[in-house]
Amino acid sequence: MATARRRRTSRSPLTIGLIALAIVLVGVFLGFTKDIPFTHGFRVKATFESANSLRPNSPVRIAGVAVGKVKKVEPKEGTDEALVTLEIKKAGLPIHEDATAKIRPRIFLEGNFFVDLHPGTPSSPKLEDGDVIKVTRTATPVQLDEVLTALQGDTRQDLRDLLDGLAQGLNSKPSAADDRNADPSARGQTAAESFNDAYKDSAGALKGAAQVNEALLGTEPDRDVARLLEGTARTTGALIRNEGLLKDLITNFNTTMAAFASEEGNLRSSIRLLAPTLENANGALASLNRAFPPTRAFARDILPGVRETPATINASFPWVAQARKLMSKPELRGLAQDLSPATADLARLTNASLTLLPQIDRTALCARDVILPTGDLVIHDPFDTGTANYKEFWWTMVGLSGESQNFDGNGSYVRFQPGGGSQAVALGSPGSSTGQLIGAAAAPVQGVQPAYPGKRPPYVSSVRCHKSKIPDVNGSWAAKGPGENAP
Repeated sequence: MATARRRRTSRSPLTIGLIALAIVLVGVFLGFTKDIPFTHGFRVKATFESANSLRPNSPVRIAGVAVGKVKKVEPKEGTDEALVTLEIKKAGLPIHEDATAKIRPRIFLEGNFFVDLHPGTPSSPKLEDGDVIKVTRTATPVQLDEVLTALQGDTRQDLRDLLDGLAQGLNSKPSAADDRNADPSARGQTAAESFNDAYKDSAGALKGAAQVNEALLGTEPDRDVARLLEGTARTTGALIRNEGLLKDLITNFNTTMAAFASEEGNLRSSIRLLAPTLENANGALASLNRAFPPTRAFARDILPGVRETPATINASFPWVAQARKLMSKPELRGLAQDLSPATADLARLTNASLTLLPQIDRTALCARDVILPTGDLVIHDPFDTGTANYKEFWWTMVGLSGESQNFDGNGSYVRFQPGGGSQAVALGSPGSSTGQLIGAAAAPVQGVQPAYPGKRPPYVSSVRCHKSKIPDVNGSWAAKGPGENAP
């Protein structure tokens, strides 16, 4: 019974109330502080010339990415500077000794400011928790009141006059004299319009300038700047020690600039042509760059041959010695003297061939373009064989060769056996050298083909053979003609 009573006994209301109050206090503390007590992230302090409206919980960003927040902003004891405590998340670590911090304004909708943190170079030592970024490595934005304080009344008036003059210079229309010396693309435009046109080409130029400026920063900014200052100091000291030479340099520079000014028109033309020249140069350099890999490959491939060149030269010395003996007067030089007359005749033959070869060329063209195509034609007459006429011609030559055979030493001759018949045939004319020949035929003569025109066809020497037309062997010139009358 006693055990049952102890189980039914509950905690007192006072105990439950204290526990609930402790939980509420812890929740409120965590809600406002957003930190677990006695713990915090990696913190580093930065000294600024001015806090510049920077507040606790303002973001800390690296390359635009939030990596922490401002925990505290307090004045630095004994100075006008501000000491800002930054708490950085693990994603923003590590922070190096050459880190820089800048206070920058946030965009309009965000309001307030943020800390733009550059963590430094990996080669620099790391900062430990609680270390301080020096004021020489921090920066604050310029405020409008600082600008107005720096610009006094006279300065503001001068600035106003400058801006008025700049506005007139940018917006005034050019005169006819100005357009006469201006580039055609800029004639009739104000300076502002021409300046806007220049933006089209400024992208590439500004990109190149940015690359040059980045290269001028060097690989090690601290050491490079120190070396630059040291070199500038040495240069300045040398100029001071050589004051006379510096005066001469300035005088010569003035003379040179005056010479440039006298050639203003030529310089303007040269600058106008500089853009296409550089464009062509870029193409040439690109082609040259593409040629380098094959050139390097060729150089690597030729190295074995170059290494063998000394041995090749040494091996050629015995041949050179023998060649010298061959070229001596008792040997080849005497033969050359004996061949000199023939060489002169050969030179004359070569000279004469300059006239002969064109004639041979024309003859070959004539045979190719006129004679051979004409021989391939088929003549359609009563004795048509359906074959090319050049074959019929050579068959005739074979027949004549057979007819001219003889068995004695009197030479070849052709035998003609006249046929008998009642039809008399007369060939030739009484006044010709052979006289008129009369014979008898079994049938009357039907005619001749082609018809004899009564005179020789004209010969035009001004027209080259290979440019003549191929004759029409079956056309009007090949028509049949009457035979000669019997006596």
